Amino acid sequence: MFKTNEYFDGNVKSIAFTSKDCPATIGVMAKGEYAFGTGSIEVMTITSGELSVKLPGETDWKKFKAFESFKVEKGVTFHVKADSDTTYLCLYK
Repeated sequence: MFKTNEYFDGNVKSIAFTSKDCPATIGVMAKGEYAFGTGSIEVMTITSGELSVKLPGETDWKKFKAFESFKVEKGVTFHVKADSDTTYLCLYK
């Protein structure tokens, strides 16, 4: 069965599943700014909308559009800004 997750007062929701190669979530986040911590390496692909992302150690925000991906290392916090509702696929390596 699938596990559902809800964060930031319901502004971010995801459904966890096991992909062919690794655990994964597919989710949606409402317009806003969020900080996420990682327990494993994560590869996030935007599936609709776009996110501005500030990765650990970076001073600048980088924008990722639909079908673009970024990687986040294990044990860090990264920041995202969604200007509108945005969907994503996250693979946990």
